[in-house]
Amino acid sequence: MASPRTSDPRRLDVAAAASASLELAGDWPLEGFSRLATSTLPPDAAQPGLHWHIRGERALLPGTGLQASLRIDADAEVTLECQRCLQPMPFPIRVARRIFFVDGEDAAAALDVDSEDDVLAITPALDLHALIEDELLLALPVVPRHEVCVQPLPRSTDPAPAPEAEREHPFAALAALKGGKKPS
Repeated sequence: MASPRTSDPRRLDVAAAASASLELAGDWPLEGFSRLATSTLPPDAAQPGLHWHIRGERALLPGTGLQASLRIDADAEVTLECQRCLQPMPFPIRVARRIFFVDGEDAAAALDVDSEDDVLAITPALDLHALIEDELLLALPVVPRHEVCVQPLPRSTDPAPAPEAEREHPFAALAALKGGKKPS
């Protein structure tokens, strides 16, 4: 049986979770992820929350041997603003990662460069909620767009610009002053 500290997702003992091959799962409301909320639109209707699952394990990290790791799976649906039509669009987020944990920031940074998986410095109490929020933020598209926008793009109502010959040159008044003429 896992100790309360091993199974508390807000203060997870990663080393103990990995040694015990601990599995935890749950659902969290999306409103509890404040940084994610600032990167998304409010939902149109009640969206289901985030479903998550983790499994602790000791796995081989090349160059170091067996290390504590977590397999993280998370699923949610958020609402983003399409950057093409500026309308809300539902966007499913799926995170499936393994993260290794090693002693020290320097070791983590050096190993992270050569590893396909992320490598972080181990801490005595990992906030799994914050880590999952980080992964959700990284999974968001940089420029969200519908594949095909549901509404046609608005046409510009501005009149077409005047042809070059009809427009007054922006420095005409300056040229007139320089030549001794007063602009009309």
